[in-house]
Amino acid sequence: MNFLSFLSHRGVITPESKSAVEQYAQTEGISIDDVLVKNGITEDTLLKLKSEYFNIPFRVVGGEKIPAEILKYVPEESATHYRFVPIGVTDGVLEVGVVDPDNTESMDAIQFISTKIGMPFKVFLISVSDFRETLQSYRSLSDEIDKALKELETSTGGPMKKTAEEEYAAAVTPIKEKEAEKETLVEDAPITKMVAVILSNAIEGNASDIHIENMGDKVRIRFRIDGVLHTSLLLPSAVHAAVVSRIKILTSLKLDERRKPQDGRFSARIEGRKVDFRVSTLPSYYGEKVVMRILDSEKGVLTLSSLGMKDKDLATVRAAIERPYGMILLTGPTGSGKSTTLYAMLNELDRDSDNVISLEDPVEYSMPGVSQSQVQPEIGYTFASGLRSILRQDPDIIMVGEIRDKETAQLAIQAALTGHLVFSTLHTNTAVGVVSRLIDMGVDPYLIAPTLILSIGQRLVRKFCPQGKKEIELTDPMKLMVNKEFQSLPEKFREDIHIPDHVYEAQPGPDCPTGIRGRLAVFELLEIDSEIQEIILKTPMDVHIQRAARAKGMFSMKEDALLKAFEGKIPYVEVNTL
Repeated sequence: MNFLSFLSHRGVITPESKSAVEQYAQTEGISIDDVLVKNGITEDTLLKLKSEYFNIPFRVVGGEKIPAEILKYVPEESATHYRFVPIGVTDGVLEVGVVDPDNTESMDAIQFISTKIGMPFKVFLISVSDFRETLQSYRSLSDEIDKALKELETSTGGPMKKTAEEEYAAAVTPIKEKEAEKETLVEDAPITKMVAVILSNAIEGNASDIHIENMGDKVRIRFRIDGVLHTSLLLPSAVHAAVVSRIKILTSLKLDERRKPQDGRFSARIEGRKVDFRVSTLPSYYGEKVVMRILDSEKGVLTLSSLGMKDKDLATVRAAIERPYGMILLTGPTGSGKSTTLYAMLNELDRDSDNVISLEDPVEYSMPGVSQSQVQPEIGYTFASGLRSILRQDPDIIMVGEIRDKETAQLAIQAALTGHLVFSTLHTNTAVGVVSRLIDMGVDPYLIAPTLILSIGQRLVRKFCPQGKKEIELTDPMKLMVNKEFQSLPEKFREDIHIPDHVYEAQPGPDCPTGIRGRLAVFELLEIDSEIQEIILKTPMDVHIQRAARAKGMFSMKEDALLKAFEGKIPYVEVNTL
């Protein structure tokens, strides 16, 4: 029995009208639901009847605005094509509103999305009008972009008939006359509006990075939120060159240089806030890829105590930055929060009585009392050449954004040897790996031993929303893994570790659909004492340094994450990412 037969059996329509309804729907190219509503059946009645027929619960959305955090689980294209939309998350279950529950392709698509995001789903019937209204929730960003695209077609006499440079010759005045615009993002041209909308939505969504890449048939815009990239927008490939050119103009990069990577930065005032953007372009097969790091200077520099270090580690760091000379190095991959930790350290220094100078690429946050200098490799002003100049500026404390080569490493070591306190970063996987990395760069062990004070390894893990967690039992296999992790730690340090019977997982809620918001750093600290110095001089191998540090109670980043999971600061699953 199909649905129309069911309605006929219930006396809602006559048996004779069944074929007429089907024929009218087919002729007009509309759904049977629309035909029935046209013939006087209310949507509420129809929804209840369909719920009874399909044995699926129904939901009245009723104009409720679906948050962007919910909509991101189902791409707009899938929602439009398969006629289903996400309508909520309850107890970690994605609630999906469907119009055609007998469409097997739709149900397969829901199952696929559920598997991809790792979240179970529950299906509800919704009315056609609720479905259409929910689709409009997707359109706030898309509508602004579509409007800009239409304006662009009107201004160019067709879909992108002009090149990017020609478009901007007409729409944008020379760069020297546009300095004021960089501060306010004046929206006086279609592409300008498009870029401004992308930036504004990234800020509103609390993104850390914006990725713009041409896929050949379309341009994909992705935002990185809490460490995870999400596709937020798809644009016609024809606008790619103009969007890239607009960003280059804001960043004062070369418009005609597409064969080599370029780097730059610009500032803009968005929603009354001054936000800095660090821009990188990279040649790729379909055109340049652009990545913009968002540096919200108005959020301010974090304090050391707010970074999430253990009390013992915090005391170790504060003792190290009080030393009169030596070198403190932070390690970790790109995007692990090293710069944030560096600024937090500088924030604790006495910047009135000490001459504090930094070399950065780029200057991410303005810090009062610190002479911050931006390196410019294209004119020969590198970390190495800048470090030579800094030493003639009578510094007490020097911050070098990154040690990238042998020359910079050797100059930083020499500065630490000659009575300066030096802060910098190095790309290694662990705190212990700093020594072998410096040796690989060509620094002699006898120079490393007396200068290196402290090495800090760190990563970022996701943390809970307030009230966004629930307890889960620590199972036997999980306990086995935990015990194994702490096994090599000496007994006197293990005694202070309390392993609970439960840990926590994310609990989605109305205000926080994923239960996750923001990130927290996990750390490992290698403090260089006389014993470690002796190892560096005689057998500077990671395994020997690790063994000695472990005997003194050094915790790994994974163990620090476990302790934070025990305390309910982060989901237990984040431990497995380290």
